[in-house]
Amino acid sequence: MYAIVEIAGQQFKVAKDQKIYVNRLAEDEGAQVSFDKVLLADDGGNVTLGAPAIDGALVGAKVVKHLRGDKVIVFKKKRRKGYKKKNGHRQWLTQLEIVDISLSGKKKESKKEDSKKTEAAKDAPVKEEAKPKAKKEKEVSENLVTRAEQRAEADHLELDVDKVLHSIG
Repeated sequence: MYAIVEIAGQQFKVAKDQKIYVNRLAEDEGAQVSFDKVLLADDGGNVTLGAPAIDGALVGAKVVKHLRGDKVIVFKKKRRKGYKKKNGHRQWLTQLEIVDISLSGKKKESKKEDSKKTEAAKDAPVKEEAKPKAKKEKEVSENLVTRAEQRAEADHLELDVDKVLHSIG
């Protein structure tokens, strides 16, 4: 049985008891982690394809250790100018061991946690949605008239209020 799962933004083909290297994860060494973004699963010829992920599928893994990858040399040079820069980079990695691949759903512990969350959500007071305050047409037209009057005073022009109201609508 194997699965294609997305871990830390990258896709991996994993099988049970396989060890893989992924970009550094925040979990401690020895911690159990689970990934629910399973894109494809093959159970002995029975292929399940997600759109984009399989609902209820779960890949469990154990953090083996944190380490750094091989050094990659970054060398910059401009010919005939005497410009050379040499830098090195080592990527932080996490080694994972795949413990199990489950297509049926999450573990029982997570269901208990989910039920606690739903109970807390039921007990929480229901908030009423705030509706945006709509301005009345009179207020809008009065604001436009006063703005137009201020502009006219600044330009020392005479203002015709009927023309302004007519142009508004």
